[in-house]
Amino acid sequence: MVFHTAKLRVKELAEAMSVDPPEIIATCIILKIPASSPLSSLTIEQSKKIIDYLKKNKI
Repeated sequence: MVFHTAKLRVKELAEAMSVDPPEIIATCIILKIPASSPLSSLTIEQSKKIIDYLKKNKI
């Protein structure tokens, strides 16, 4: 039996959060998450870290 972990692309996360993909990529660099393009895949855990960081440091 094979389980696949859920993945989200940088561009999908950016669309969901109403920000530009470069802002997500910049956040990935700060958080040391390997993502270099809008098509890079993020795990659910990585996505949560990015969302939390952006919520704390935005508005």
